[in-house]
Amino acid sequence: MTGNGAGDPGDPPSSVSSGQPTGPNGQITQPGGGAAEPRGEAADPGSRAARATFWTDLVAVLAERNFRRLFTTRLISQAGDGIFTAGIGTYVFFNAATFPDPARGAAAFAVLYLPYSLIGPFAGVFIDRWSRRQILTYSALIRSAFVVLTAVLMALGSHGVPLYVVVLLVLGVNRFFLSSLSAALPHVVAGDKLVMANSVSPTLGGLMAAVGGIVALGLNAATGDTERGAAVTVLVTGACYVAAGLVAATMGRDLLGPVRAPDAQAARLSGELASVLAGLADGARYLARRRGPAAALGATAGNRLMYGATFLMSILLYRNYFYPSRVTVAESHFGVLVTVTAIGYGCAALATPPVTRRLSRVAFIALLLAASAVVTGALGETFSQVAYLVMAFCVGLASQGVAICATTILQQEVDDAYRGRMFAFYDMAFNVTFTLGAVIGAAFMPADGHAPVLIATLAVGYAVTAAAYWLAAGSGPSPDRELMGTA
Repeated sequence: MTGNGAGDPGDPPSSVSSGQPTGPNGQITQPGGGAAEPRGEAADPGSRAARATFWTDLVAVLAERNFRRLFTTRLISQAGDGIFTAGIGTYVFFNAATFPDPARGAAAFAVLYLPYSLIGPFAGVFIDRWSRRQILTYSALIRSAFVVLTAVLMALGSHGVPLYVVVLLVLGVNRFFLSSLSAALPHVVAGDKLVMANSVSPTLGGLMAAVGGIVALGLNAATGDTERGAAVTVLVTGACYVAAGLVAATMGRDLLGPVRAPDAQAARLSGELASVLAGLADGARYLARRRGPAAALGATAGNRLMYGATFLMSILLYRNYFYPSRVTVAESHFGVLVTVTAIGYGCAALATPPVTRRLSRVAFIALLLAASAVVTGALGETFSQVAYLVMAFCVGLASQGVAICATTILQQEVDDAYRGRMFAFYDMAFNVTFTLGAVIGAAFMPADGHAPVLIATLAVGYAVTAAAYWLAAGSGPSPDRELMGTA
């Protein structure tokens, strides 16, 4: 099972009605709503026209020289992100010289996931003050320096606070880098092609991160799953970051903004940071008055809480229970589990739009959470690898289905003036509760992950979350086909 949904850690996973990905800061990659596509022969000309428009827009976007440079910067950097994340994961969990324990795993989760939620709301303050080209260039070089320090600590066998602090610095700087990429995009793409650019950039960026992760697993296995081998793997990340920074440097210093009026005076930094906090507080008050969005965030938090504990348990089971003396086999078989989970994610993107034309999103979220309870209770207690593959697919599908519906509710039921803050809260609910689930689960989990009582508790937790969401959200809006006026 994977620790996150598609795309960057904390990204809202889907657009309003199609199940397609969104950008790193929650920008919708397709217009929400719209009429349902006609069926039958009459649909064919429209479908062909839509496909023609898609390819025409894609070619037009890629024809922009500066977009290609920004896009290349993203692809190289996110390939490095995938290598770095997988390299740290294999070092902590699939090291031939050590056996990971629950506490160490929970600490690794905190370092890998919390920076995106805690730094994200404040990143925009700096991105709107400094040259974004300079941020891309220098943050890439700063990350590469931190990566070298990370590799040195890994080669020395460090598993303590110094290693986690340096990893935290790498990921914290990365948050600025990714946010700057999103803020810079409108400066290199025409307004009528921005939707296409927002679709292409994060989607292929996520694909490159996945490729980087596969490369890292291969490098780690080739070097014997040792601490020095993991250090070598992480050093490849540094090379990717340097390359990304060099590509970014080929663009003009002021090309990517921010654009200011000649006589504009920058506000005091302390005032802007205080404004962010005040805005979040106002957003929380707004959320408290909105039953549907508040319940959707609660469902997301409950789902991720259970998922975090399940994910940590699955790592420990494969490393310390199923294959305690064959780390390379454990790593490869866990990779199969991750792949099956990813297939579940993809199936959720295909299944959710047609299902929510017949069921309300509230009903579908409750149904998915209830299904997770049944699957976790029935298959989790077997501690069988085959059963866990089925469980991974089902829970992955359910988790992504909940995410798709929850983000749709936020996009459709929240005023535009508050939508950015709601997605900041979503980001926190998605990542913080995932980490919290791992931390709480670690307190009741043996070193080999074999915890039948915890599995039963997680199944009950899913069921309670389903019931609580159903009661809190009420009946919810009508199915999408009624909203769109279709039969």
